[in-house]
Amino acid sequence: MKPSQLLLFFHILIIVLLLCTLGNAWIPPNILGNLNLLSLGFPYLIVLHIIFTLIWIFKKKKIALLFATSTLLFYNPVRRWVNFSPKSENLRSIRDIKVLTFNVKYGSFGWNKVKKYIQDQNADIILVQERDTNTALRQDMVKYPTVILKTKHRIVRQAELIEDKSRGNSFYADVDIRGKIVRVVNVYLEPFRLHKSMFEFKGLGKQGNKINTLLSHMIPTFKAHEEQIKKIRKAIDLSPYPVILAGDFNSVPNSYEYYSLGKDLQDAFLTAGNGSSSSFYDYKVPLRIDYIFTSKSIIPLSYKVDNSVKLSDHYPVIAEFLLN
Repeated sequence: MKPSQLLLFFHILIIVLLLCTLGNAWIPPNILGNLNLLSLGFPYLIVLHIIFTLIWIFKKKKIALLFATSTLLFYNPVRRWVNFSPKSENLRSIRDIKVLTFNVKYGSFGWNKVKKYIQDQNADIILVQERDTNTALRQDMVKYPTVILKTKHRIVRQAELIEDKSRGNSFYADVDIRGKIVRVVNVYLEPFRLHKSMFEFKGLGKQGNKINTLLSHMIPTFKAHEEQIKKIRKAIDLSPYPVILAGDFNSVPNSYEYYSLGKDLQDAFLTAGNGSSSSFYDYKVPLRIDYIFTSKSIIPLSYKVDNSVKLSDHYPVIAEFLLN
């Protein structure tokens, strides 16, 4: 096979794999769990696609135009990872609420520092994941296993959404914000329980075992997410109020979790964010797994992943909104 034919074969294969990631919007993990794995590889696949397209352009082949045009299919999926839309600064002075979501990793980087950082942000709604909730908390906090909500405003009602013995947990609280009630959903989907040694591939003979170990953790977790999402979606779909959905999805953009939880909601990062949205950095592979979604009547004014602080294996995510 000639080099050009080999290049064409691999480029078409990459396009097919990229198209398969779009299938996560319809195909749940319990039907085809491996498809959700492709969402993890999306950044690498799109980079390879761009490199190969540039090679075709350099070779002055007509097919380069076809491959370049096909890139438009993945414009929105790319923006979910990296957004270069201009920031909207003109409405920031009239914001209604500031929301902070932060997976604090049980305070293992120093709880006092985490607590001070959260206090300094002076947010209206604070959502925390992986917080030890065994200790007593003040009355202005809602707590369930590993997840907390704190707010300056009155909580009208609340309910746990995942009541089984899963390792994830989620709940909702209806919050009265100066006469406007908003349903706030704190999401913490089932974690993968991975550790760094699983990503150390040393020796050809051991690579197969490492991959099998990773898959044995990931595919069942994807399937557990599907069941948890059904319960969370019920609280969203039946809500009589606008919704703010935020937290640690333990899933990247273009995944089944992203499409399902974000259905009929807007990703605040796409509207008001800029630059990289990566919020998890512990494995030296930047991933976006922390999100803030809202109903369309809640207008995002700003969105920030605060990578200036390393108080957890996650960065805090902060956004400001106008209640319409």
